[in-house]
Amino acid sequence: MFAPDLNLLVTLDALLSEGNVTRAAKRLHLSPSAMSRALARLRDTTGDPLLVRAGRGLVPTPRALELRAQVSQLVQEAQSVLRPAAAPDLQKTIRTFTLRTSEGFAENFGPDLIARTSSEAPGVRLRFVQKLDKDSAQLREGTVDLETGVVASAMGPEVRAQSLFRDRFVGVVRRGHFLSQGKITSEKYATAKHIGFSRQGLEMGPIDEAMSAIGLERAIAAIVGGFSTAVALARATDLVASVPERHTGNLRAGMHTFTLPFATPEFTVSLLWHPRFQADPAHQWLRNIVGSTCALRP
Repeated sequence: MFAPDLNLLVTLDALLSEGNVTRAAKRLHLSPSAMSRALARLRDTTGDPLLVRAGRGLVPTPRALELRAQVSQLVQEAQSVLRPAAAPDLQKTIRTFTLRTSEGFAENFGPDLIARTSSEAPGVRLRFVQKLDKDSAQLREGTVDLETGVVASAMGPEVRAQSLFRDRFVGVVRRGHFLSQGKITSEKYATAKHIGFSRQGLEMGPIDEAMSAIGLERAIAAIVGGFSTAVALARATDLVASVPERHTGNLRAGMHTFTLPFATPEFTVSLLWHPRFQADPAHQWLRNIVGSTCALRP
């Protein structure tokens, strides 16, 4: 099978553009003798002399004139493919990005994120899909552009991560609830009825583990799969919701929020993506937007 040396295209382009071996050699940072050898190879490959002597100079053959424009276009296209991607024109970019997040993240940070992207890139659309588990297969498959969450130890090494913010659990109740009055102790907290959170429907979570460590137990009246649902139920009932503080900032407006009266571990929320998008300029722009949006909102 014939496999031509594609590097010869660059040499041919220089020779046909300059019409002179010495100038073509200087253009490609080669010696005149190396360029002469390359011209000999080109003649063998194309079966045409390409450049022939006329007096003291060289003139192109009909075949060379026929190839000149095509070769120049091919070289320009190859150079375009191999150079780093240019910064996108955000005002003209038309693209949909899919973000897999918890409902609390979308509801709390989504409005500012949409406003920023709409202002800088009006043709960009954000598609939020709910994160129901920690399986990042959709990132690897390319059906999701970005994901937010706590980095799991079992996450594959092919997933990139960037810390967004630290978060902690706080308690939230409706205005007028007895926990909104006076000092809150661990015992007082335990006497209330609570909303549990679990995507798998489990009854024990980090709050219950922290209370168990000090010999207490809370009464769970309902278990939900989303923090925004927990906040909504707490707003309309006498139940207590214990939720991440920064994830639910907007959702808790008008309610009473308090620091939990016992120690619970803080956790880091990260932005996750697959390396296939690492160098994509538009994807880099969106990652920066997400990061700065989270940094600005308390």
